[in-house]
Parts: sequence; C-alpha cells; structure tokens
Amino acid sequence: MTFSKKICGALGATGLSLFAALPAWAQDAAAPAATVEKGDTAWMMTSTILVFLMILPGLALFYGGLARSKNMLSVMTQIGAAACLAMLIWVMYGYSMAFGPDYTSGLSNFVSTFDKAFLKGITPASQAATFTAGVEIPEYVFVCFQMTFAAITVALVLGSVVERIKFSAVMVFAAIWLTIVYFPIAHMVWAASGYFFKAGALDFAGGTVVHINAGVSALVACLILGKRIGFPKEPMAPHSLTLTAVGTGLLWVGWFGFNAGSALEANGSAALAMINTFVATASGALFWMLAERVNGHKASALGFCSGVIAGLVAVTPAAGNSGPFGAIVLGAVASIICFYAVTVLKPKLGYDDSLDAFGIHGIGGMIGAIGTAIVYSPALGGPGAADYEIGAKLLVQIEAVVVTIIWASIGTAIAIFIAKAITGLRVSQEVEYEGLDLGEHGERAYNY
Repeated sequence: MTFSKKICGALGATGLSLFAALPAWAQDAAAPAATVEKGDTAWMMTSTILVFLMILPGLALFYGGLARSKNMLSVMTQIGAAACLAMLIWVMYGYSMAFGPDYTSGLSNFVSTFDKAFLKGITPASQAATFTAGVEIPEYVFVCFQMTFAAITVALVLGSVVERIKFSAVMVFAAIWLTIVYFPIAHMVWAASGYFFKAGALDFAGGTVVHINAGVSALVACLILGKRIGFPKEPMAPHSLTLTAVGTGLLWVGWFGFNAGSALEANGSAALAMINTFVATASGALFWMLAERVNGHKASALGFCSGVIAGLVAVTPAAGNSGPFGAIVLGAVASIICFYAVTVLKPKLGYDDSLDAFGIHGIGGMIGAIGTAIVYSPALGGPGAADYEIGAKLLVQIEAVVVTIIWASIGTAIAIFIAKAITGLRVSQEVEYEGLDLGEHGERAYNY
C-alpha cells in the first residue's frame, strides 16, 4: 500500500511525522522481513466492523429518531443506501484516489492516481505497514477500514437535508461528493504525499476528513436545498428519543473502532485513544446538560445524546494526540460551544440544518482539530516532544481547518447543483406534507 491513514494518527502517539505505509514489495530491502501480525489484524478487522456498526444501525437510529415519524424510514434508507454506494465507489476508484500510487507532479499533494482502481494489484498476500518495523496487516483489511470511514462521512452530511430531499438526489449527490470532496481531503490529510500530512497536521481519526468535512458540507447543502415547510414556526420535535438514545449508544461503542482502530495496531497508542474516547465523551455529555441548566432549561435526554456526539467529534482528531485530562477538557469545551451553536447561532441565522449536523460535527470538528494542537503539548499531558511548540502547530491546524472548509463548501455546492439539475433535488409539497416514507418509498415506519 502506498499510503496509510494511520500514519498521521501515529504522529500524536509517536512524534514521527514522515513515515509512509508502503506495500511489502516497495519497502527498503534492508528492512526486516515483513510478516502479518495476526493480533493486529484481528484488532483491525474488529475495528472495521465497529465502524460499520456506527452506520447501521447506529447513525440510522440516531438520525431516524430525531426526525418526525412520517420520515423515519426515509432517513434510515437514505443513510443505508448512501453508505452502500460509498462502499462500491471506494472499491472502484475511491481507494486508489485517496491512497493509491503517487503522481509524479505536484498533483500528488491533493490526490493519488487511478492505478489501483478496482483494487488492481491487491491480493490476499498484499500487506500494509503498521508503525512497528516488520509488522504488517493485510491490505484488504486497511481497504475495508478506510471504506467504512468514507461511508459514514457521506451519511453524516445527510443529517441537514432529511425530510425534504429526494432519494434519487441523495444518490447522485453522494457519488459526486465522495469523488470531488471526500477522497481528495482524505488524501491531503492522511496520505504520506498529501499536502497536510507533509505539513505535519494532526488528525488521528478524522477531525478534518470526517467531521469538518461532513459538517460544513451539511450546512452548504441545507442552505441550497432550503428550509422544510413550516420551519421554524411549526414544532418539529424528534419523534423517538428512545431510538435516538439507542443510536447514541451504538455510535459510542462503534467509535472505539473509529478512534482506537486508527492506531492500526493493538498497542499503547490504541489504548490511549480508547481511554480518551471514554473520558472526552463522558465530559461532553455532562457539560452539555450543565449548559442546559445554566441557561434555564432542564437537563434533557436529547442534551445528553447531543453532548455524547459532541465529545466524540471533538476527541476524534486528538484521540491518540492527547493525554486523558486534555481529552476531558477538549470534550467539555467543544460540548459547550456546540450547545450554543445549536441553540443560539442556528436560530439567529435561520438556516434549517434538520438534525444539527453542522452545529455538532462541523463546529465540534473545528474545536477538536484546533484544540489538538494544544492538548498535544507534553506540558498538558500530551505525547508531543519536549521541544514541542504549540504556536507553530496551531498555524498548521488552522490552515488545515480553513482549507477543508473552503474545499468542502465549493465541492458540496457543485455536487448539490448537479444533483438538482438531474433529479430536481427536492420532493413536492404534497410528498413533504405526507412524509417521505410513503411519498418516496411507499412504506410506513409505524402502522397505527
């Protein structure tokens, strides 16, 4: 394999900044003979399944419960179908674009070649390097692990546009968005030849690639699509916080594969990511409910679920790049800021982000990505070197955040307008009133 996403994650745990995950046949002849480590392979296969659990049923139930009952099945179907499409596109050309062989020109800063399209040249014997010399995992496992990241990221975007977007538009949008937005950003941040990887950007498991990318795209998509009929005058409360709570729990469990799996090995780096995923999330959940109380509201189940996701989002880039105390602080800060983004900023600006994809994933991802530069410092318990300089790293992190915002905004606008030209984008008023379950899929989530 030419590149490895985990390499950037290892920056936080090892302090190594320029090490490429190469296929066995491309490694230095003087290196130790590479062998497949069965324990690491088993952990990575488990992590891959955990990330898939985050999509189906985790995200489907989380988002579905937040929607109105007449749209429950449409939300779940959109998420499932978009994820399936992402998996097929990943195998066809996405993996090659993100982690394939380099171009010989400066284009390699932004994308890889199509030389591994349809996984050309990959066999059961192909190996991907870990961070221990001579220890590798099967490349197919790495392909699958990264595939689940692409699938959940495009599904996250849909949280802002549910309850009024056509199913056909979702599919067209997903195909284009993955191609021009997700794959290039994944390459820039996680591939050894990527622009931000070479600049030393810290993103252990997807603060920029997944959360800022998805959150900003969600905002742009909902602005172009327009508000739901009746928003914000009519109540549009979640129809089942029970299902949302179940989805929240599944997301938290799956996130251990998301974060700890990004260490690519069952080692101390994975253990650090694991404990940080526990404590940052716990902090986020409690501080969101505390923010509710401070602002004169009751501590709510919805607030708990929202705080859990905010904490998870914030710790994603810092999972292996922070000590536990830094993770706790990061989760708390992100949760409070996300609370105000959802309850103050959104109503003030008037945009209809149906399920707060931008308010939590976009804003939380920005806080996490920038905050990672701070919590990485050894003075705060992070794994950075003794001579680590917060200021210099902050500039790199901010640059990565800004470029991701710009790239995602432009790419999403292109994808949405193409989807609109092909499908019309939005359902009719009759279908929106009736609900997309019946109008788009001919089914009901609940038969009373």
